[in-house]
Amino acid sequence: MQIRPSRNDEIELLFDIWQRSVAATHDFLSASDLDEIAGIVLGQYLPNAAFLVVTDASDAPYGFMGMTDANVDSLFVDPVQRGRGAGRRLMDEAKRRYPAGLTVDVNEQNAQAVGFYERIGFRVTGRDALDGMGKPYPILHMRWP
Repeated sequence: MQIRPSRNDEIELLFDIWQRSVAATHDFLSASDLDEIAGIVLGQYLPNAAFLVVTDASDAPYGFMGMTDANVDSLFVDPVQRGRGAGRRLMDEAKRRYPAGLTVDVNEQNAQAVGFYERIGFRVTGRDALDGMGKPYPILHMRWP
């Protein structure tokens, strides 16, 4: 397991990881909302953000994390690889880069993600009833340490 910056030629691969991860954890999203978000992720987010990827022995990514300063914007791991330390390794790298503290916003209905962040030391600091698009998917604001 290695961590490295993503490359421009990996956008489709990262989108595939995103789709599989969301399918495994975001069953609360309506089909139309999921389609709308997918269009934004593929058309706007992935081509314009920098990511750290976790890779296998052949250097193929199977998880990625995006950050804006000390805020974790995204963390997605291929469901086949979940539970093997990829998310924790990415978050350890984020903690190493920002030892004074990190923040992350998580869908309240994504119990797996909320539990993951709590296990690695994040605590809820606030809640919004609507997500950033004004949809009824409550967001938890979390902070480490």
